[in-house]
Amino acid sequence: MDIQTTIATLSKSADFVVDKTHSNQSLRYYYLSSLMRDKHSFHKVIEYIKTNKHVPIEELGAHLPIERVESVHTGEEFSTQIMRGALLIGNPDKLNSFIALPLKKHDGREVTITENEYTVAGPKEGLIEDLDVNLNLIRKRIAVPELIVDEMTVGRLSKSRLAMIYIEDVADNQLVQTVKQRLADMDYDEFVDITQVSQLITDNPNSPFAQLLETERPDRVASSITEGKVVLVLDGSPLALIGPTNLIEFFSSPDDYYDQWPVGMFIRLLRICAVIFSVIATSFYIAITTFHHELIPDDLLITMVATRIEVPYPPIVEVLILELTIELLREAGARLPERIGQTIGIVGGIVIGTAIVEASLASSVLLIIVALTALASFTTPIYQMGNTIRLLRFPFILLAQLYGFIGISICLLLCIYHLLTLKSFGHPYLTPVYPLRIKDFKDSFFRLPIWFQGKRPETLRTKKQDRFTRHKKVKAKQDIEEL
Repeated sequence: MDIQTTIATLSKSADFVVDKTHSNQSLRYYYLSSLMRDKHSFHKVIEYIKTNKHVPIEELGAHLPIERVESVHTGEEFSTQIMRGALLIGNPDKLNSFIALPLKKHDGREVTITENEYTVAGPKEGLIEDLDVNLNLIRKRIAVPELIVDEMTVGRLSKSRLAMIYIEDVADNQLVQTVKQRLADMDYDEFVDITQVSQLITDNPNSPFAQLLETERPDRVASSITEGKVVLVLDGSPLALIGPTNLIEFFSSPDDYYDQWPVGMFIRLLRICAVIFSVIATSFYIAITTFHHELIPDDLLITMVATRIEVPYPPIVEVLILELTIELLREAGARLPERIGQTIGIVGGIVIGTAIVEASLASSVLLIIVALTALASFTTPIYQMGNTIRLLRFPFILLAQLYGFIGISICLLLCIYHLLTLKSFGHPYLTPVYPLRIKDFKDSFFRLPIWFQGKRPETLRTKKQDRFTRHKKVKAKQDIEEL
């Protein structure tokens, strides 16, 4: 499509403006009034053109105090610049000589604290929907020229800006080429959020486990980049995509590194144990009450029988009633306005839970177990993994009803097998457990002191393994003591 055809197509829109610059050069300016809102700079440009009529259009961009002035020669370039909110200036008699001035005003929310990954200690800033602002938040944390920002346009209709970020002399070349190839292979018309990109470039899109980590924290992004990973940021999305990743990283939080290492390690282990409890607790209740009564101590068995004596159906029915009730309350609380959602979650949980027990629709023991599983699932710091855990409970519940502990074991083995086959950008999902990397255990299930983490993870195959040299640190400490 040539420029003349593009202008004719755009002229059908009410917000497309074409006007003269009132100069002897017979220039015209073109813009979308709904996007180009920087009126102050716009009037300055027009005044400059009026007072410098002798300057050719090809040299006009070099004389204007505006960054990133680009030349436009094709209809596609013309359309792209207009849709980005640029002001295009050119001679309608010379359709191959236009310049694009980026005068789009960035309307959006300011940088605020994170909403889904709340932090007690550490930086409070969170990514927002503006790509340039997000790049600023990342670059001010990694102030080196080797930080590469490879920007591209994705989406046939949305023409969204996507930035691929990595450190050139750290990230593995094969990893960088893999990500670039997958991005190039994407063929979709509209990208609104980075999660859509994730679904198109992930290794196994049919898995309930996310193979790329989504985060809204710039400090987590910066830490991942310095480790040798690749980060994707999409204009219009407040999330960044980190890869490759592994299962353990979904249970770690940047807060773990802001506490003393024994505290951070304890909290991470507590989080992992809570997730395991959340997945299998209700299925254990069904297996024990249906098949394995002998495992319950006599005193506890009497209590459980007393609470279930008036319940008219098997344990799986009461489990499903409570589990689905919890899910409904959680979903309602998330979709409603914040104040109403909190009220529904607290009052609804108390009222409905009490009513279910008093109506003999479920036992009080099970109500306690379901409440604890719901509470344990909230300890997951990454929202993606929280949803996966909610889904995983139901296969365990169904197989526990059919085969008891054998059913739980079958489901567990199938889950482990599935995890063993998963990869993230070609890297095993269960590292450092499989394949076994003993040195990488220093920051997996355990969070060891920072002076034990002088090497980058082996599984990333980075160009530079060393993060710091320990003997220099020891020598500096000795020099300070001598002083």
